[in-house]
Amino acid sequence: MSWNFAYDSPAAITALLNEAGLSMSRKFGQNFLLSPQVRERIVQALRLPDGGSVWEIGPGIGALTSLLVAGGYQVTAFEIDHGFCRLLRDRAFGDDANFRLVEGDVLKTWEAVFAADGLPDRICGNLPYNVGSVCIARLLEEQCLPQRMVYTLQKEVADRLCASFGDKDWSSFTILARIDYEVELLFSIRSGAFYPAPNVTSAVIGMQKRAVPLVPSDLRPVFMPMVKDLFAQRRKTVKNNLQQGKLGSRIGKMGVDELLSSCEVPANERAEQLDIPVLLRLAEKARTLFQR
Repeated sequence: MSWNFAYDSPAAITALLNEAGLSMSRKFGQNFLLSPQVRERIVQALRLPDGGSVWEIGPGIGALTSLLVAGGYQVTAFEIDHGFCRLLRDRAFGDDANFRLVEGDVLKTWEAVFAADGLPDRICGNLPYNVGSVCIARLLEEQCLPQRMVYTLQKEVADRLCASFGDKDWSSFTILARIDYEVELLFSIRSGAFYPAPNVTSAVIGMQKRAVPLVPSDLRPVFMPMVKDLFAQRRKTVKNNLQQGKLGSRIGKMGVDELLSSCEVPANERAEQLDIPVLLRLAEKARTLFQR
């Protein structure tokens, strides 16, 4: 790898951007990770096999990419900023055989790569708040499920992914992630580790694929739509949310009453108090009601 850049230097980053006529975009939530120790910890957390393949979402100017490429891993980088793409392609890693750049919005490009190449060994990325949860949810919903994923996220998003039932952050997003993955908060990152320093705390989460998913494949078409109904309006009871959602339109108010009663779920309960075993019972009963 011929690219050797001082990613820990704000002055070097500023000079590079000025030289290339580039600027950081608030729209894309761009903050560059300076700390070499944190970058090394993220790479280690991926637990990549020798020569393994990794998708990196939002490489920016390549702070993490440089470590992955130098480690001999097969890197596919998804970058939306065309200026950064020019830098990554023409100056940084264009001469590295194990680097591939996919230019454009990852939400619009990843599926074609997945269809052509199949599943990568790992996925990682420093994901801005405005797209982080959407990006992860899309991968999960479309069953793009590598053995391990590691993301840097705003702490609020990380807390949602790592929440336990009963917590205020327990949500349909949490449950979607838990179906196929064990999720762990690995460590927090102080704002001073980034340039420019963001106004929020960031955290790194690890997602390790389960040997057996918590929800059987034949129950998923009932399970996740039901969960989304339950969390549609967090201040409302489970009964109200189900009656007003898609499930209620199929089984009616009496069907919702029977569903909750048979699963011993109080009608005035809130969705954040329901753990996955209870949700599974509800989904299984809902399926039997659909079949009447």
